[in-house]
Formats: sequence, C-alpha cells, structure tokens
Amino acid sequence: MGYEEMWRDLLPIGRVSGGGYRRFSWTAADRECRAWFTEEAGRRGLTVEEDRNGNLFAWWDVPGERRDAVLTGSHLDSVPDGGAFDGPLGVVSSLAAIDVLRERGVTPARPLGIAVFAEEEGARFGVACLGSRLLTGAIDPVRARGLRDADGTTWADAMAADGCDPDAIGPDPDLLAGIGSFVELHVEQGRALDVPVGVASAIWPHGRWRFDFTGQGNHAGTTLLRDRRDPMLPFARTVLAARDAAARHEAVATMGKVHVTPNGVNAIPSLVRAWLDTRAPDDDAVRATVAEIHAAAEKAAGEHGVEVALSEESYTQVVGFHAELRDRLAMTLGGAPVLPTGAGHDAGILSAHVPTAMLFVRNPTGVSHAPEEHAETGDCLTGVEALAAVLEDLLSP
Repeated sequence: MGYEEMWRDLLPIGRVSGGGYRRFSWTAADRECRAWFTEEAGRRGLTVEEDRNGNLFAWWDVPGERRDAVLTGSHLDSVPDGGAFDGPLGVVSSLAAIDVLRERGVTPARPLGIAVFAEEEGARFGVACLGSRLLTGAIDPVRARGLRDADGTTWADAMAADGCDPDAIGPDPDLLAGIGSFVELHVEQGRALDVPVGVASAIWPHGRWRFDFTGQGNHAGTTLLRDRRDPMLPFARTVLAARDAAARHEAVATMGKVHVTPNGVNAIPSLVRAWLDTRAPDDDAVRATVAEIHAAAEKAAGEHGVEVALSEESYTQVVGFHAELRDRLAMTLGGAPVLPTGAGHDAGILSAHVPTAMLFVRNPTGVSHAPEEHAETGDCLTGVEALAAVLEDLLSP
C-alpha cells in the first residue's frame, strides 16, 4: 500500500464537521490512529514497540545490537479542528519512504525506526511535545502525571484507562543512546517555502503561559458598573496588549484559549483563565514580550479590582539544528533551501540529545492548525523521495 492509499485510509479518522480534526491523546480517535500505524508497520514486517511514555516506534532492524539507529517519524495527534497534514504527513511519508528504499534494494547498515510521538500538540493536556519531553527527561514525570484536561482527567488516569502504567513514565536513556540521528519530515506551516522541499535551520524559542484573572461573580442585571470586579475586562486589555507588545519586539503572541467561570450569559465572571503563546527569533525578544504583556495585565487588573496570576507552563529555547546533519541533508537534496520556523516540533526536543534535522514540504495556502492546511500530492510525493534519499544516505555503512 503506497502513500496515496495510506493517506486515504488515515484521512477519515478523527475528522469532525467543518473538515478539521480532533485527534486527542488517549481518545478513541487516537487509538484508531495508533491501530492504523501498527497495521501499516506490520504490513512492512516492522517491529512495533510502545515505550513507557505512550510513544510508538516501528523498527526495521539489522542483526545485532540496536545502536547508531536512524530515526524518523512525527506525530498523529492534532490541535482542536486542526488540519490533516500537521504530523500525519511525516508518519505516512516515513512508511512510504521505507517502500521506496526496499524498491531500490537498499539493505540498511544500521536500524531504521519510525516514531509516533504522543501529545505533540498539547491539545488535551496543555504541554506540547509531551511524549518527547518525557522520553528525554525535559519534564518531571510527577508534573506530567498531574496534568489535567478540560474535564479534569489527569494524564495518569487517561494512560491507565488505556492499559498503560503511568507510574512508569520518564526518561529512557537506553533508547536515546541507540539513536544516531533523527530526521522529521513536516508540512511547512507558513508561506516561507516556494519549492516542494526545504531543510530546517532552526526553531524559534517559544513558550506557553497561563493567566488567571480572579474577580467576583455577580448578577449581570443588578450589579452597577462601579461595583463590579469583572475579570473579563483586564483579560480583554491583555489580549490587545499582547498584539502591541509582539509588534514592538518583532515577535508573535496569541491568546487563543480561554476558560470563563461560570460562563453564563447573565452572570459576571468570577474567573477568566487564558493561555498565551509567544514566539520570536531569540529568547530575549520572547521574554521581553511576555514581561510587557504581564505588566499590562497587572495594570488593567488593578484598575478593575481584579487579581491576576501568571504561570509558565512550558518553554523551549531557540533550537539550532545539528549543522553537519542539516548541511548533509541539503547537499543530498541538491542544495535544498534552508529556512527557520516558528513552529515547535518533537525534533526540537530531541535535538538536545541526538543529532537532529527536519525536512519541510511546501504549504501553498500558508495555513496551518486549521482545516485549510494543505499540501499538493505531487509535493508530498517529492517529500517521500527526498526523505528516502536522506535515509538511504544516513543508513549507508
């Protein structure tokens, strides 16, 4: 079964009205995606293993000890109402690349693995790249077990309900020690690529922060304006401040998730909880942007008798991909363009532990994390060929 057939079979899983996807960790859609991957890997005679953090690995092994392995792959989970290509393109392309290598009669001199990392988007439990963070020790397992979704279900409870042992989660240095390089193929998530395939140079530093605006719930009809402690007002000021601060620091800042308590039409909220996503070309710009937004939130909260608290939920410093591996990929592909990205990836987490690089496939719409996300079939097939060429080079003696 080739690329187009695999894509056709995966496409309906987790699709919702409006054309987007809701493939959240430890849900029915996630289980179906994992079953699809396990079946496709089995068709190719690959050995499928699940690590203690919920990550899947399919191995094309060579005789002997698994060391200096080449790893590729991506993720299958999505943001709420996300596009079809973010993550799955890398997984489908990895399986298809193995088909290409076998058609060429390639005999790998070292093991080749395909990874499917868990909770890359952080859509359900709030921390992006959670599977790769757990694998590498970038997050405390105690904190990870206590992460909660919108319904109050913890990561530990969700894992246990799927038959996994949450007490076992944590770093796996033995697995990491066996990986010699990691190459992730991903759809490009902007308009920066004007040819079918490019190579990543770096990932912008980025993080997520939570604002809690605490006021006083009250009646919307009987509470005079002067008597209100409405947390929605400083929240609204903070949204505008985020846009202004980002522009001043040449960053991007987004407040795209908010929970309002009690969320009633005729009730003044008692609590507004909102999340800030900030990214920029360098760490100083990110920190300066967040500091300015925080100051604006405190000022607005004080004017309305509201308390505000800020907590950092995750942060990833600038990631410069392994220069030698990056240049090797670009040379293998005949001088493919090299470009940075503002999007976070599991490759960025693994880069602190193994030589890591990324390939991007052109996105003609420039839209991502939305149903309009797209890549032309011809470009995707070019991406498969490019990944196969890179893997063949890395698998050589």
